[in-house]
Amino acid sequence: MSRMIVPHATSPRAVTKAVIPAAGLGTRFLPATKATPKEMLPVVDKPAIQYVVEEAAAAGLDDVLMVTGRHKRAIEDHFDNAFELEQALAAKGDAIRLDAVRDPARLANIHHIRQGEPLGLGHAVLCARRHVGDRPFAVLLGDDLIDPRETLLSRMLDVRDRHTGSVIALMKVPPEQIHLYGCAAVEATGEDGVVRVTGLVEKPSRQDAPSSYAVIGRYVLDPAVFDTLERTPPGRGGEIQLTDALQELAAGGTVHGVVFDGLRYDTGDKGDYLRTVVRLACDRDDLGPEFTAWLKEFVAGMEEGNDTGRRRLVA
Repeated sequence: MSRMIVPHATSPRAVTKAVIPAAGLGTRFLPATKATPKEMLPVVDKPAIQYVVEEAAAAGLDDVLMVTGRHKRAIEDHFDNAFELEQALAAKGDAIRLDAVRDPARLANIHHIRQGEPLGLGHAVLCARRHVGDRPFAVLLGDDLIDPRETLLSRMLDVRDRHTGSVIALMKVPPEQIHLYGCAAVEATGEDGVVRVTGLVEKPSRQDAPSSYAVIGRYVLDPAVFDTLERTPPGRGGEIQLTDALQELAAGGTVHGVVFDGLRYDTGDKGDYLRTVVRLACDRDDLGPEFTAWLKEFVAGMEEGNDTGRRRLVA
């Protein structure tokens, strides 16, 4: 059954606003994303972006700004009320589906702004300046889904409360994968799972990577990042890179990292997207037992090396 998200936070925080960049074209998922925003692709029975908003709400962030682009109206509609649908479900007495339809609109106060030009993640964050003002804020990227049972964002907010400055999420990755991420140079703080970030490199080669710590899509940013982004020239790919701005802030000793070793689902490519759907479906109380049993039988049929097992599953 759908339910309201209860924040982990038990006391007021300095951070109350979250920014979710959602202006990308989703070219890796064409043709599915020709008319449907990639953020609206379903992960089991919810669009991917809803998991991200739920994560923000669970950490106590009640004000969410989505930075979108053209052809993203479906995102706005999803987080709005759907009166006709709600009335139809209410008339049928379908309380479970009615609750599920209403949940997105009541997760947080949700706002939308258009990026206008695809000038990179740094520019998308800069578009949020007027809405955010001079307060620290969180940035959550929609390609990274953090398992709802994890408390990464709340931990990052705690570190921000203690140290001020900016906080980024880090995860150790194999050396052969570091070129896919921003990479952090770090030094110990004496606090378990928390490091000081001394430098950042966007998608370095294996040989040039300063560590095996990859930057994943969660940030808690000091408003000083806006002035830095204003003077940050286009970098890799001709885009304004958030990593470049954070590199400047890190040089001033104001960036910390929270090392995450929990459950993270990367929906940025087709294979990882499919694996995410399977993993989350298997974890569902209403779907998991039956789906897992089917999956085991399906894999056993595949391993037989012929069509016998596959035909058995659809007979």
